[in-house]
Amino acid sequence: MYRKFVVLAAAIVLSAPLGISHAQVPSSRPPDNTGVNTRDRSDFAVTADKQSNNKDDMDLAARVRRAIVKDDSLSSMAHNIKIVSNHGQVTLRGPVKSDQEKMQIGQAAQAIAGANSVDNQLEIVGQEAKGDTR
Repeated sequence: MYRKFVVLAAAIVLSAPLGISHAQVPSSRPPDNTGVNTRDRSDFAVTADKQSNNKDDMDLAARVRRAIVKDDSLSSMAHNIKIVSNHGQVTLRGPVKSDQEKMQIGQAAQAIAGANSVDNQLEIVGQEAKGDTR
């Protein structure tokens, strides 16, 4: 019994990370959202505060969100985009990893809201990084 415990404890210790956390990895440049923040101050920018409290609009945004989150082929970045629905018009905003994700999300939203009711403003920030498990 004692031997099994020692073997199990050793396996746990050996499988632990080597003390390098993600936060300790130096980045090539500091994060900078200045451009996005400036753009979103525009009176015409569709941001979360433009989401209608109308029951139909809230239901529409929720149905689009469910369809996107349900799609396991999308990255976690894509699962976290902003979806704003106002007067039946759906606006998609935020970063995605590829043109394929942008297109896939747009098609899913159009299937729910209608082909002429989706404004796809998703931004492609780069292809999948090696080792990214979504």
